[in-house]
Amino acid sequence: MTAGERIAFRMQLDPGQAETYKARHDAIWPELTALLKDAGISDYSIFLDPETNALFAVLRRTAGHGMDDLPKQEIMRRWWTFMADIMATEADGSPVSRPLLTMFHME
Repeated sequence: MTAGERIAFRMQLDPGQAETYKARHDAIWPELTALLKDAGISDYSIFLDPETNALFAVLRRTAGHGMDDLPKQEIMRRWWTFMADIMATEADGSPVSRPLLTMFHME
């Protein structure tokens, strides 16, 4: 088993934006991927519930992860600006994100 933890969270996509959201992530910037990996993030997936437009993200992060510093990074802020026209965002431009509680897990 990999050291660290698995976390999940929910975000909200605007109606009718699923294709755009997927296309942007299919072409994710290499420098953003590198930033996330450098922050200790791996095995990152985002799922869509098409009935509610809710996005569910699951990722693994190392014990000494740097996720808390991501909002300070210029690349992260540029990505948030790029995505802000198709999803719910906070006042600082970050996606509205709510943690999800683990109710069951099987390895």
